[in-house]
Amino acid sequence: MNRLARPSSLPALPLASDVLELSKPITWFPPMWAFGCGVIASGQPIAGKSALLLAGVVLTGPLVCGTSQMVNDWFDRHVDAINEPARPIPSGRIAGNWGLWLAVAGTLLSMLLAAAMGSVVAVATVAALLLAWAYSAPPVRLKTSGWWGPLAVGLSYESLTWFTGSAIMLGAVPPAEVCAVLLLYGAGAWGIMTLNDFKAIEGDRLTGVRSLPAMLGVRPAVRLACLAMAAAQVGVIAVLLASGLPLTAGLVGVSLVLQLLCMVRLAGNPRRFAPWYNAIGVSLYVTGMAIAAIGLGSLR
Repeated sequence: MNRLARPSSLPALPLASDVLELSKPITWFPPMWAFGCGVIASGQPIAGKSALLLAGVVLTGPLVCGTSQMVNDWFDRHVDAINEPARPIPSGRIAGNWGLWLAVAGTLLSMLLAAAMGSVVAVATVAALLLAWAYSAPPVRLKTSGWWGPLAVGLSYESLTWFTGSAIMLGAVPPAEVCAVLLLYGAGAWGIMTLNDFKAIEGDRLTGVRSLPAMLGVRPAVRLACLAMAAAQVGVIAVLLASGLPLTAGLVGVSLVLQLLCMVRLAGNPRRFAPWYNAIGVSLYVTGMAIAAIGLGSLR
């Protein structure tokens, strides 16, 4: 035996592919879409601002959203070791404390980039990061609450990223009607996130996660989720009408009516049709976001 050989004191540096997997690129789309809505709602021309827009996309998608996924996986590593042992952290591909270090590094990089883009963007980014850590990290761990967890995700993924897109373009806090609409869409996303909890009811009950489906049952939870999504969009329509945008309000209304038809089918068999609704109904929801953004942008 070679007495000079010693075990490494530090775990191996993670592979880039494993870090990318940890950040879950598939989750970047919703905040990047909301960022785009914010850009459109600002009503400002994008010509000559390609570098600024690229920085905004990187900030809201790979950095803030990716960091939130790293934070979540680090604090869920013990549960994932049972339910998803092939994930980067429980599998050992990201060993030791690298998962935590990557989450901290992502947080710092996000704050640095946001600070370079102005104080308003920096404040919105800090708020999103605080929600990300509060969602997953003890002692707060908002994800264990079926009320506060989905709201934190909705406000972070939809409202704050929309706000960021408009703030980057305007160099200031967006107008009141834009802020009202982005807050409503973020609140409505509470329902979308509640629907996502249907796939893990049994696991949530076993691990003490108080998701709404686990606490109230499937049918009451789906009714509340649909009510939240619909009520938020009724509020959006009211804001658009008050802003002198009847055509935009009407188009969002059409999107809502189509969603209501989908909701009827969902309510008939929530377990079966929740994935279907997430594909069709949620697509209509985010389409309405884009329509509202276009209308608001025309006011500038």
